[in-house]
Amino acid sequence: MNKHIVSDFSLPCTGGAEFQLSKVKDKRLVLYFYPKDNTPGCTNESIQFGEMHPKFQKLGCGIYGISRDSLKSPRKKRPAPCSA
Repeated sequence: MNKHIVSDFSLPCTGGAEFQLSKVKDKRLVLYFYPKDNTPGCTNESIQFGEMHPKFQKLGCGIYGISRDSLKSPRKKRPAPCSA
């Protein structure tokens, strides 16, 4: 399996936490990017990742969604599992 190296970065996330790539404990991870909350593409993608989450967990793989939306966006008002 190819290993892709990504430079470390950190981003604020919901619930006042901060996501820092270097602190992620998962062996593997999926970073998915979406342009805006509450759009059909974002919603469908998030639902699909949610449905497949148990399969990813069995593989030791975390799933993290990244958006350029403000943390005050309606979707961001609920707590999200942004733990590293």
